[in-house]
Amino acid sequence: MRIAIAGLMHESNTFSPDRTGLEQFREGSLADGPDLIPVWREAHHEVGGFLEGAERFGFEAVPTTMAWATPGGPVDDAVLNEVTARIADALARLPVDGLLVALHGAMVTPRHLDADGEVLRRLRAALGPDRPLVCSLDFHANVSPLMAEHADALVGYQTYPHVDQRERGLLAAELIARTVRGEIRPVTAIAQPPMIVNLLGQDTSAEPMRLLMNEARSLERHPGLLSVSLMGGFPYADVPEMGSSVIAVADGDRSLAQAAADELAARLWSIRHDLDARRPDAAEAVRLAIASDRTPVVLVDLGDNIGGGTPGDGTVILSELIRQQARGAVVVIHDPDAVSEAARLGPGAPFERPVGGRSHPDYGGPVPVRGVVRSLHDGTWIEDAPRHGGRRHNDQGPTAVIDLPGPITLVLNTLRTPPFSLGQLTSLGLDPSSSSILVAKAAVAYKAAYAPIAGRILEVDTPGLTAIDPGRFAYRNIRRPLFPIDQ
Repeated sequence: MRIAIAGLMHESNTFSPDRTGLEQFREGSLADGPDLIPVWREAHHEVGGFLEGAERFGFEAVPTTMAWATPGGPVDDAVLNEVTARIADALARLPVDGLLVALHGAMVTPRHLDADGEVLRRLRAALGPDRPLVCSLDFHANVSPLMAEHADALVGYQTYPHVDQRERGLLAAELIARTVRGEIRPVTAIAQPPMIVNLLGQDTSAEPMRLLMNEARSLERHPGLLSVSLMGGFPYADVPEMGSSVIAVADGDRSLAQAAADELAARLWSIRHDLDARRPDAAEAVRLAIASDRTPVVLVDLGDNIGGGTPGDGTVILSELIRQQARGAVVVIHDPDAVSEAARLGPGAPFERPVGGRSHPDYGGPVPVRGVVRSLHDGTWIEDAPRHGGRRHNDQGPTAVIDLPGPITLVLNTLRTPPFSLGQLTSLGLDPSSSSILVAKAAVAYKAAYAPIAGRILEVDTPGLTAIDPGRFAYRNIRRPLFPIDQ
């Protein structure tokens, strides 16, 4: 039994003016054939689960193409065309019995609002109707009927932060192996309640989402059901399928799958008011952080959540830390030009210039700082533990550490990097656990790394492309009515 392994993963923020091209995928990961194996085999990622599943469930993994890029603006159509063509060409050349494909589920291109559905349509055409196609999806997927139509089974992550990716990849590998052997005949159904769950409400380690996830696992034990996935959805993609959903996969019984999906979707709808969130603004949050006797305090910059596709150069919280004379804070800002200037000056040199805030008016504008270049780094590190996103090899590009009065430690990097791993700081010689305040440009995904060392966590209602209130955005393509925009 030979199973092709493939992937094209991107979370596209349609409110971003930027575009994600092939260069951004090269910066993330773009590998063909056997080259993808060393990148993903040991990763806590579904592709790592696919490869482990080959050994566990008795099939030969046939690697084709795996492409991944940091969340950002919509993906160029040329990227979708090229990567899917590479995979389709491999399917035409190589004798395989099925396809395992890793998609995000919230990718958008200028021509395709449902880009993942389009990828599955093309790959199904290349594979043919008789060989199974099993697809893994991110928990934030905006699931469409087109996806369910062209995949025999859809399997979504069930944790946020995403720490079960490898496990769900293993489940997908098991399903395709059993399908090829003729032991099961998976069919997929979806249910989409008319609602958005903001990212804070999607935290699966907290109630009420944790309770719903327990119900999903209970449903999976029902005879005839193979998989049940409760999906949070991605609210920063202005597309018709945007919102939460439930996927159910059954063994040959579509009505059973639909009933299970509908049941859990109804439960999700019934607690919609409990999933709302209100948080303090930057001035209040910084005041509370300075006064806290439990440290480090993690200030979560919700509006500049890099994992949701933002620029990572927001200065709203940095400005407040400076204004309120905070001590012992660590802030990471994406500013390639400032890194170049620090590299030119060298360690020990005075550093004086505006940083950050150039990408969008909501992000606070550049902030003048005066300090000293402490150190310069290549920005790479390896993460061995399960972390959101599942990546093992990490790269934030050339990086500079600047000491500001306070003291405040300012980290300037060249590549936008979500705060999914403490290695982002420890690789620079910093000890995050000894800091008073840590700023994380995130929503929930940072928790797997930061929560174990946090004395207190304060989520901050900052403006930007990932603001926590969906009412801040001018949606044009979503289905209506949709709670909580429409009460």
